[in-house]
Amino acid sequence: MSGERQAIAAAFQFLTRLPVKAELDFSPELLKRSASYYPLVGMVIGLIVWCFAALASLILPPLPCAVLTLAVWVWLTGGLHLDGWMDAADALFSYRSRERMLEIMKDSRVGAMGVIACVLLLMLKASLLYTVLAERDLSGLLLLPMVWSRWFMVSAMKRWPKARNNDGLASRFADMSSRRAGLAVFWAVLITVCAAVGQCIVAGWFTGTGGMGNTSFTAYGKSIFFHPGDLAIWTGFLLLPLLANGVGSFTASRINRRLGGLTGDIYGALNELLETVLLLFIVILHGL
Repeated sequence: MSGERQAIAAAFQFLTRLPVKAELDFSPELLKRSASYYPLVGMVIGLIVWCFAALASLILPPLPCAVLTLAVWVWLTGGLHLDGWMDAADALFSYRSRERMLEIMKDSRVGAMGVIACVLLLMLKASLLYTVLAERDLSGLLLLPMVWSRWFMVSAMKRWPKARNNDGLASRFADMSSRRAGLAVFWAVLITVCAAVGQCIVAGWFTGTGGMGNTSFTAYGKSIFFHPGDLAIWTGFLLLPLLANGVGSFTASRINRRLGGLTGDIYGALNELLETVLLLFIVILHGL
């Protein structure tokens, strides 16, 4: 298996439960190479999640469909980022010293703040999924929270120091090359452009601007897709990457000041935060 194919396989094995069959040695070098493909992993997760949601919505009401979709979403990642979210909440909301917060994040047990943060996050995600499914707003935009949140993890690995120096998972991503970080940006931008073009083609086809003459198909398309001329969708494609970078940078900088760097748990927490914030932004766009 070539070096890049190993890196892609490592990214999927590390971030998902998808059955990627490959015998890999997860060395620091391989992990750093694999980070370039995190946005690609996000795209695949997004496609599976929204395909499941679309199929489940054919036979289920929006609320149980949203809960089951969230369960699939969590299962796909093995709860990896949720674990980081809970550990980060336990540490950061303890308001202890830097050393004590780092110890709390290393502890495998989950405290009260971690449980509360997890429950609130899942409730918010479920409510956002319910809103999307109830309003039948299927859009290429919905792939982007999974893509840009994982891009920002790579950006955080490159931009901020490691809190534990040579100890912990984050240290294995130390000294990531600019080329690898740039490749992650390339994948995220390429996926965004493809999603925008695909959105325009599909929406144009179903809403009649692409030559669909059947009235029933046209009516159905208008009920589930943004029209390609909708300002909201193009605003979303432009602003979601900026929002991911802005919210992520603000949060990572604040945590960096408290911990003197970032940890693997913080990377996971940032991913969960940005997925939720970007999905919330998409729902707000529709409301406006």
